[in-house]
Amino acid sequence: MLRFIFCLLLTTSAYANDTTARSFESFLADIRTQAISQGISTATLDQAFHGLTPNPKVIKFDQSQAEFSQNFWRYLGSRVSPYRLKNGKKLLQEHQDTFQHNYQKYGVPPHIIVAFWGLETNYGNNTGNLSLVRSLATLSFDERRSAFFTEQLLTLLKLIDDNKIPADAQGSWAGAMGNVQFMPTNVAAYGIDADGDGKIGLWDNKADIFASAANFLQKIGWHRGERWGREVTIPQTFDYQLANLSTKKTVNEWQALGVRTATNENLPSSTMKASLVLPMGYNGPAFLAYRNFHAILRWNHSILYALSVGHLSDRLAGTRALFAKPTTEPSLSRDDIKFIQTSLNQLGFDTGEPDGISGPKTRGATRQYQRANSLPIDGYVGYQLLQQLQTP
Repeated sequence: MLRFIFCLLLTTSAYANDTTARSFESFLADIRTQAISQGISTATLDQAFHGLTPNPKVIKFDQSQAEFSQNFWRYLGSRVSPYRLKNGKKLLQEHQDTFQHNYQKYGVPPHIIVAFWGLETNYGNNTGNLSLVRSLATLSFDERRSAFFTEQLLTLLKLIDDNKIPADAQGSWAGAMGNVQFMPTNVAAYGIDADGDGKIGLWDNKADIFASAANFLQKIGWHRGERWGREVTIPQTFDYQLANLSTKKTVNEWQALGVRTATNENLPSSTMKASLVLPMGYNGPAFLAYRNFHAILRWNHSILYALSVGHLSDRLAGTRALFAKPTTEPSLSRDDIKFIQTSLNQLGFDTGEPDGISGPKTRGATRQYQRANSLPIDGYVGYQLLQQLQTP
């Protein structure tokens, strides 16, 4: 759920000294003042802050996020696994009445909800085991993201004070909780008490879990009766510059440009807008992404994550594996991407401050480099680009 990638620079040793301890106590006192002004009881705050210390483990987890170290095929293979397919289909049947009720109310198909559930926590098996209060206090204490995480911390404390979630709730290092990994502000804004027990049971209450996920997707732009996208093929003469999320054309316009279905048949006649996505550049698979794909991206900003949700949902609905054949390509580490960013900057193609994350600015600089060197302009930040930049 909306896993923001934060460049946290806190160190374990910093937490060990008395100065930091005193500073953290002062920080908690300030949070207490803000919380009381928002109507949160002192009893809740006393319980939440008793013996509270920063948790340096958040640094380690921040350093190793799969969205930025695996290529498409490795990422997809580890997420659309036989286990997730087998168990996802079983859970679709087991909870079909609840899913159908939610579909009628929110317009989000059951296989979409199950795909998110599978990717977020492996169907509830990995919801996180870190104290949410401690994790969010640690992140709020860091000045670089203080405003965002302070809002999350205060919202969490309000949810606890209102008995919506338990005081000892556990979750991810970044403060996401439950089967679908909602941040506290998402719980407050979109969480649903489907069974009317006064709580938002995102850990063990399937009615609340599925309704909250469906409600959130509806609110962030899911359109009833529309698919997320489809696998396609493109001609060898295709203008790869068109392959980006900011370029939107109708399906009919993509057809005129030579885009076909995965089986090389004509696309269905449609004026629906779509973008072309090439997750491994011009040599890899291709997808038309419709507006529901952008709703998935609002849940999690990773293109690889969004494609995995889409494909897993398709497989759960009974479609076959992708037609494109997997290729082997070494994955890039963050240091590799930093090298690419630094090299492009030195060559006059602005990626911004090198951070090891292949975002829109890095892809844009890659396209400029490719154009200047008469290469296919697909913006793909991959192993081939790394090799090109390493060559004197």
